[in-house]
Amino acid sequence: MSIRTVMTYASPVFAHAAPKALHRLQDASKRFFDIAGSHPNALLRAAVDYQPPHPTHLIRRPRNVFTDPPDALTAAVESFNDVNDTHD
Repeated sequence: MSIRTVMTYASPVFAHAAPKALHRLQDASKRFFDIAGSHPNALLRAAVDYQPPHPTHLIRRPRNVFTDPPDALTAAVESFNDVNDTHD
């Protein structure tokens, strides 16, 4: 695992960092994870094997307008529109 990839995309600052600075950061992350792999603390050892979740696991599936029931907000707006349409 490398911190460089995550930090490069997570912060615009690292996108313009000097290559030597990024190399030092990568070396530091490699040393940290090498040491953490043999650390007596189980939480640090678990950090070495951490696999990030798939990038799209939090993206909601779009609601199928024809088959899925409307959510509470949509239902409230539709009922409000129906009431306003009857008074015109």
